[in-house]
Amino acid sequence: MNMVNIWGHVRSFLPRPSDWAAARRDPRRDLLAGVTVAVVALPLALAFGVNSGLGAQAGLVTAIVAGLLAAVFGGSNLQVSGPTGAMTVVLVPIMSQYGPAGVLTVGLMAGLVLVALAVARVGRFARFMPTSVIEGFTAGIAVVIALQQVPAALGVAGAQGERVWQVAADAVARFAAHPDFQSVVMALAVAALMLAGARWRPGVPFSLIGVVLATVVAELAGLDVARIGSLPSTLPAPSLGFLDVGALALLLPSALAVAALAALESLLCASVADAMSVNERHDPDRELFGQGIANLVAPLFGGVPATAAIARTAVNVRSGARSRVAAVTHALVLAVIVFAASGLVGRIPLAALAGVLLATTVRMVEVGSLRAIARATRSDGLVMGLTFLVTVAFDLVTAVAVGIGVAIVLALRAVARTVRVEQVPLEGGDHSEEELRLLAEHIVAYRFDGPMLFAAAHRFLLELSEVSDVRVVILRMSRVSTIDATGAQVLGDAIARLERRGITVLLSGIKPGHDQVLAALGVAEHLHRDGLVFADTPEAIAHARRLLAGETRATQGVTVRI
Repeated sequence: MNMVNIWGHVRSFLPRPSDWAAARRDPRRDLLAGVTVAVVALPLALAFGVNSGLGAQAGLVTAIVAGLLAAVFGGSNLQVSGPTGAMTVVLVPIMSQYGPAGVLTVGLMAGLVLVALAVARVGRFARFMPTSVIEGFTAGIAVVIALQQVPAALGVAGAQGERVWQVAADAVARFAAHPDFQSVVMALAVAALMLAGARWRPGVPFSLIGVVLATVVAELAGLDVARIGSLPSTLPAPSLGFLDVGALALLLPSALAVAALAALESLLCASVADAMSVNERHDPDRELFGQGIANLVAPLFGGVPATAAIARTAVNVRSGARSRVAAVTHALVLAVIVFAASGLVGRIPLAALAGVLLATTVRMVEVGSLRAIARATRSDGLVMGLTFLVTVAFDLVTAVAVGIGVAIVLALRAVARTVRVEQVPLEGGDHSEEELRLLAEHIVAYRFDGPMLFAAAHRFLLELSEVSDVRVVILRMSRVSTIDATGAQVLGDAIARLERRGITVLLSGIKPGHDQVLAALGVAEHLHRDGLVFADTPEAIAHARRLLAGETRATQGVTVRI
C-alpha cells in the first residue's frame, strides 16, 4: 500500500466539513436538543459513575470527555455517548479485582482495540448479531443493573459477594437485620415518579426532577442517607499515572471484553438512531474509530470506559437534533454544571440515583419484543433465555459468546435436518432416453444442492452408506455452493465405505474451488488417478454404461438436497 493509499485510509476516519453541514440549516434545534440531553444525562452519568465503583466524578468526566470526542470523531450525526449500564455490568468485577487503576487501564487498552477494529473495517459485521442474543443480554443487563441498585436502595453499605446477585442477597440480609426505610422510600419514590411521568409527559426530564426533589427533601428533613460526596469544580489534569505496564497482559482479556461491548452497543445504537431519523446513515467503521478515541482519552482524566447510550441518543433524536452539534452541546453543558454546581451535585442522595437506575431498567425491557421472539421459534426462545440466564448468573461477555455459539449450533442443526434422501427419476432434460435406461440398471445418482457443511455432512454419510443393490454411484457435485473441510472428509469416508462394498464411485461437475479443498485433504485422489472424475454428468453416465453394459436390473436415480 503506497503513501497515498495509506493517507486516504487514515483520512476516511477524520472529521470533515460535511459532518457539520446539517447544523448550519437550523443550529437552534441542535442547541436545544443538546441542552435537553444534558438534563437527562446528568443523573445517569452520576449514577453509572457511582455504580462502576469509581464514583460520580468518573461518570461526569466520561460523559463530558468521551461524549465530546465520540461526537466529533464518530460515525453517527445523532449519537450520544457516555457511561452506560451495560458497561457498568462489565466494569464492576474489574473494579473489585484490580481497583480503579485496573479500570482505567482496561479503558485505555479497549480504546486501542476499537481503533484497530476500525482500521480493519470490521464494523460491517455487527449486523450479523442474532436478535435473540441482543434481546437476551439486554434483558439480562436490566436485571443485573437492578440488582446492583439493591444495596443503595436499601441504604446498606459493605454488602459482599462475588456475583451481583450474591451482593444483592447479602444487602437484603443486612437490611432485614437492621431495617431503615428512608432510602427504600426515596428510591421507590424517584422510580415511581419517572415511570408515571414518562407515561404522562414523555418529553419532561422526570429523572432530574426526581433527583432534585429527593435532594431537597433530604436536606430539609435532615435525613440520614448516604450522599455522593464532594466533587472537584474542574476536570482533573490528564495523567498516565494509573498505568502499570506489567499488568497489561493480565488485563488484556478484560480489555477485549470491554472493547467488544463498546463496539456492539455503539453500532446497535447507531442503527437505532438511523431508524428513528430520516436520510441518516452511520459509518460503522468510523463509529468504532470515534469510540476508540473517546476511550483512549477518557481514562487520562479519570473516566470509565464509554459507549453510545441508546436512551440518550433517543432523547437527542426526539428533541429535533440534526447534527453532531447537539451531542457536543450536551457534553459542554455537563462541563458547565461541573464547574458551577459541583457542591450542590455532591449533596445528591445515592438512594435517589438508585431510583433513577431502577426506573431505567424497567424501561430497558421491551416485553412485547421478548414475547414475540419467544413465540417465533423454539431455537430463538432457547437462545434468548440462555443468554439472559448467563448474563445474570455470570457476565455479559460470556453470555454473548454462549448465545452466539448456541445460535450457530442450532442454525446448523436446522440445516442438517433439512437433508433427506429421496428416490426420484433423473430429469429427462439432463439425459437421453438411452442414458436413463442405462441409469436404471444398478446405477444411482446423487445430486447435492446447496452447502456441504459439517452440520449436514454426518447425516449425509449415514444415508449414503445405506445404499444397496447398486453397482455404480454417481455423485453430482455441480450444484454444491460451498464445502468445508469436514464436509470434504466425510465425502471421502462415504466414498471409501461404498468402495469397500464393491460399489464403483464416479464424481461429476466438481467446481475448481471445491476441487482445491478436496485435493488439499487428499479426498478422492485415487478417483482422479483412475479416471473416475468427470466434467459433467453425461460423461459419467457414458463411463457407467461401459462398466455395466448388459445389466438389466432397473433402479431409479436418487437426489440428495442439502
